[in-house]
Amino acid sequence: MNIQKITFGNGCFWCTEAIFTTVKGVLKVASGYMGGHTDNPTYKEVCTGTTGHAEVLDVEFDADVISFDELLLIFFRTHNPTTLNRQGNDVGTQYRSAIFYYNDEQKQASEEMIKKLTDEHIYDDPIVTEITPASKFYKAEDYHQNYFEGNASQPYCAFVIQPKLNKFAKEFAEKIKPELL
Repeated sequence: MNIQKITFGNGCFWCTEAIFTTVKGVLKVASGYMGGHTDNPTYKEVCTGTTGHAEVLDVEFDADVISFDELLLIFFRTHNPTTLNRQGNDVGTQYRSAIFYYNDEQKQASEEMIKKLTDEHIYDDPIVTEITPASKFYKAEDYHQNYFEGNASQPYCAFVIQPKLNKFAKEFAEKIKPELL
């Protein structure tokens, strides 16, 4: 196994966790906060936008099963990387599009992916994803972990997360863990 780690900020961590937990080769995910200046932030503090932290998903994966480039493509295709500090109705720096990398190879691959998507005119607007060295990861409160799995019937899950999962399943069916199909 070639175990690696990446941390993505792509809006609400409930949505991103629900997607990345289904991906073949993803071993662990944890919702949390990164990129700010407040130690041990709470969800309530992060929601104010004053901590500097983004809602993030810490992803541990086996690069022998899924490549970093494949994870990047999933990251970019499952959120809008062209809206600054916003994902849908979620507005604030805590919802920014960000890649928190752990080595120079991840940084370079992230920059190359943005260039490729830009050159191919995949988006109408410029990609504003921040590419930043990973800093201390603060795991979110327990009730945020596996949120969709435990709350699928809640309105937000039914009307926001489930449609994202359906879209992901259509576009990336070959990347979904077989036991989930």
